[in-house]
Amino acid sequence: MNQIKYTIFKTKWGYFGLAASKKGLIRTILPLKSRPDVQKRLLDGLKDAQYDPKLLRDVQKQIIEYFEGKAVKFDAPIGFDSVSPFTHKVLWGCAKIPAGKTVSYSQLANTIGSPRAGRAVGSALSKNPVPLIIPCHRVVHADGSLGNFSAPGGTTTKKKLLELEECF
Repeated sequence: MNQIKYTIFKTKWGYFGLAASKKGLIRTILPLKSRPDVQKRLLDGLKDAQYDPKLLRDVQKQIIEYFEGKAVKFDAPIGFDSVSPFTHKVLWGCAKIPAGKTVSYSQLANTIGSPRAGRAVGSALSKNPVPLIIPCHRVVHADGSLGNFSAPGGTTTKKKLLELEECF
């Protein structure tokens, strides 16, 4: 059995949640005001997860620094296996978008070798289990409008993340 561990910690924007298996990070929850809200979202569907405040301590530090406005290159191990091969390809393509930059859904589709899959890219990004670490907030419509964002706070959170990264 692959034991799942999790932690919830305070950032400048609120409480952030991480869950990981032995393979690496499997879920993140962007900051919320309430620790119980983060815990509920983080543990949804994760049976027998055990709390570990020291889980991925270096990643916790990077996330705290990010929300303090510092440029951070996340180096968290990623361990999700539950996504389709296409979604996997989209997420890894998205992970290469540098902070402070945006690309369109169609540009990301081109980058991963699927030039006609702009809508499918958007659908794949909506399944991103580790937002922030895989920076799906950096993908926008071709006209520069934000598009959707499935993380808590929706497009308001996406806009705030992009504004924070303008300072990097």
